[in-house]
Amino acid sequence: MFRTLGSGGDEVNPGAQAFRPHPQRKLAGGTPALPYPLPMTTTPLIALDDVRLSLTGAAGPVEILRGISLALAAGETVALVGPSGSGKSTLMMVMAGLERPSSGRVQFGGQDLGALDEDGLARLRRARIGIVFQDFHLLPTMTALENVAIPLELDGRADAFTAAEAALRGVGLGHRVRHYPGELSGGEQQRVAIARAFAARPALILADEPTGNLDGATGRLVIDCLFAEHERNGTALMLITHDPALADRCARQLHLEDGRIVVDDDAAPAPTPALPRLRGRG
Repeated sequence: MFRTLGSGGDEVNPGAQAFRPHPQRKLAGGTPALPYPLPMTTTPLIALDDVRLSLTGAAGPVEILRGISLALAAGETVALVGPSGSGKSTLMMVMAGLERPSSGRVQFGGQDLGALDEDGLARLRRARIGIVFQDFHLLPTMTALENVAIPLELDGRADAFTAAEAALRGVGLGHRVRHYPGELSGGEQQRVAIARAFAARPALILADEPTGNLDGATGRLVIDCLFAEHERNGTALMLITHDPALADRCARQLHLEDGRIVVDDDAAPAPTPALPRLRGRG
């Protein structure tokens, strides 16, 4: 596993060593959970090298990210934790190509994101990066099926609606495909957002406090859904959370403070709980 810290900590060159596979895990019933064990590889899915981001305000420049260097493997689960204002959401935006760093380099699958224009970044996100926000960001005048199909249609997929319906069935919402967001509960809306993120079978899912607007029971159902889709698709997952129990479900934890990674912990993840049947108003 890469053990890379930002400025002020020990740094390791992301290309200098191979990833270490995580222990085999299993789903409920004993089915092996993909993608464990991970194959040994020297090419990370995404790598950041001394990434910095400064914003200029009335009082002068403010450093948001201060020399972030890290690498994520294909299929890896990572929790990004830290106090409010530490730069977690900004780091995720930079990784998705939604925010350009002031300096440093971000590579996705060996492609330098700095070399892509906005259209190129949008194509990359549609094909290879899924994003789940705290707010659901569903279009209220479109059905669940249409909300999931939109990015697939924009990517030129002839099977956009077939794939969208399959994604909704995968999160237990096959009976809700024709419903509008206003007709769905908060948990159902977030599951639509998860289906949208996974529909294109991306290599990486970025989830920013996906249960922040949900009650505890509904939030747990949504998180179980998120991890189930990760395991079914073999997708890498980076999750921003303030919940220690949720962070413990990830194979690796990054602790961010004041724009720097201060701890990179790859302790074994907590056992995956039995997954409930995803249906109903959760």
